[in-house]
Amino acid sequence: MNSDLLSKWGVDPGLVILVLAGMVIILAALVVWYIVRSGALFRDYERFMRGKNGADLEGTLHDLSNKVERLQNQDMANKDMLRVLNRKQVKSYQKTGIKKYNAFEGMGGMASFAIALLDLENTGIILNVIHSRNSCYTYLKEIKEGECEVALSAEEKAALMAATRKKDRFYDKDEDVLEE
Repeated sequence: MNSDLLSKWGVDPGLVILVLAGMVIILAALVVWYIVRSGALFRDYERFMRGKNGADLEGTLHDLSNKVERLQNQDMANKDMLRVLNRKQVKSYQKTGIKKYNAFEGMGGMASFAIALLDLENTGIILNVIHSRNSCYTYLKEIKEGECEVALSAEEKAALMAATRKKDRFYDKDEDVLEE
């Protein structure tokens, strides 16, 4: 079999036949794969439609639509609740710093302590409890944004420093992650 066109191009006709035969085999394999795939889809469709008519499908879609609407409403309620909890969390005491010390020479046990209780904005209190053999004294000092208007003892400063060093890993007061 001679072809003037293939001869002019310098292509062997046997090579052309082999390439075309290979392409036919690939296309035949793709056709078989698509037939198998469409059969699986048809079986899934038949299983879905078994025993249902148009009214049943409409009811199913209506039920699904109602469920989606209820889920969306619940999602909005959950987001609102999280916003409220987030605002309340900022004002709750979350950071603590404790410094135990011996207030008086000769008294063992390190019974005295200073405790700092702060919120996320470093506002809160320092409670200093001093124990002696005969009595116990309690002092409370207010902290606003990490500062105190009254002079702090060394133990109170240590408790305040321990509390202010703590960072919240999950909350940034400048970022509202629930806003859309």
